[in-house]
Amino acid sequence: MAGITYNDIDPSKKAFIFELDDVLYPKKDYYYQVYYLFANLLEYTELSDAKQTTDLMIATYNDKGPIAVFNVIKQTLGIDEKHRANLEKLLLTTKLPLKLLLYQNILTFLQDVVLDRKKLFIVTNGDPLMQLNKLRQVEWHGLEGYLICYFANETKAKPETDVIELLMKDHGLERRDLMMVGNSETDRECAENAGVDYSEVIDIIQ
Repeated sequence: MAGITYNDIDPSKKAFIFELDDVLYPKKDYYYQVYYLFANLLEYTELSDAKQTTDLMIATYNDKGPIAVFNVIKQTLGIDEKHRANLEKLLLTTKLPLKLLLYQNILTFLQDVVLDRKKLFIVTNGDPLMQLNKLRQVEWHGLEGYLICYFANETKAKPETDVIELLMKDHGLERRDLMMVGNSETDRECAENAGVDYSEVIDIIQ
């Protein structure tokens, strides 16, 4: 089944709002690279096996989520608690070995929006420092100059609508002008509360 393209969207829309993680790119691509870097740092300082550590971190991420990762490697591999801060710092500020790649259909959609001279926004939940670090390492194919980013946690995290209200005020937009694209019940609820049209990203990237 073909996904939604830009040509399928109501032409009266003036602006599009995207979440970042698992909407523009696969979030795991960021975490996997950080885990690789952290595991190699541990191998250098603690003489641990980097591949074993990386594999366990990735498996834990996929099974239990990122919050559980350090606790599992601490318990399973005997990693010292002092290294927790090192992992947290890497997650916030590290320079990745490889660029983060947009979903191909999302890239095409964004390019079509720009060609049609509509506005592109990223409104993202999460730690602003980490989210900014991710944004800096995406391969944007020249789109970065057209993107305007809002970090929802600097006002109130979605599904609260404060950040959407701020965006509309800043750019002279009405609710009917906007379309939000997300991947979670949080995104859907935020759009519904704000009175803004919503689409699941899976409908675009499939």
